Amino acid sequence: MQLFTREWGTGDRVAVLVHGLFSSSRTWHRLGPELADKGYRVVAVDLAGHGQSPRSRWYSLSGLVRGIAESVPVKPELAIGHSLGGLALSRLVRVLQPERAVYIDPAFLGNRLPWWQRAGAPMLFHGILNRRERSVARSNPRWGKDDVEIEVGDYASFDRSFFKNFGDGRAMPLSEPDRMTVPSMMMLADRSKLVSESVSERMRRLGFEIRTVAGAGHTVHRDDFAGFQKALTGWV
Repeated sequence: MQLFTREWGTGDRVAVLVHGLFSSSRTWHRLGPELADKGYRVVAVDLAGHGQSPRSRWYSLSGLVRGIAESVPVKPELAIGHSLGGLALSRLVRVLQPERAVYIDPAFLGNRLPWWQRAGAPMLFHGILNRRERSVARSNPRWGKDDVEIEVGDYASFDRSFFKNFGDGRAMPLSEPDRMTVPSMMMLADRSKLVSESVSERMRRLGFEIRTVAGAGHTVHRDDFAGFQKALTGWV
């Protein structure tokens, strides 16, 4: 599946950006231009069922990964994934072969999400998707107006049939990687709800560098862009 991509810059170095659940390539509206100013050609993808990308009859993690692989340049200097995008990136790195990978509060929930929580997730998610600007702004007080408007717009374009397979741990496994394929950094939200201390420690033992952005929530790059920039030091 050929996915929609958004680009900034025309540099010789390439950076690939992968957004999280409900979002789109527009989530990188601040990071994209900044990386372009550093000499990158930045390619940000809309995952299947998100943003301007096509919808699918059947959503799975492997399908998301194939779509990205078919839509972005191989062997970029840098690859960054947030949340679900980080989970997808962890499966993609062997094919994509980036020089460096950064995982922003990735969805490495593993077995910590029991089947009954997976089964109930669509109802919770539908509630999130029905929120309007005021509710999103109230839940994310550190976001700017642009981010709030982008988020609500992304809710509207999201394919809600994406949830059909969410309860199937085989179609959408949330496990962390068992090896480090390329130099990697995991950037965590303060008191991350997606990455436990035990998972973080396992990643550290595999060779991942672990950095935490104090005070930032799950969407680190929107909650505290300055802190996010600082945490990227040495990786961009």
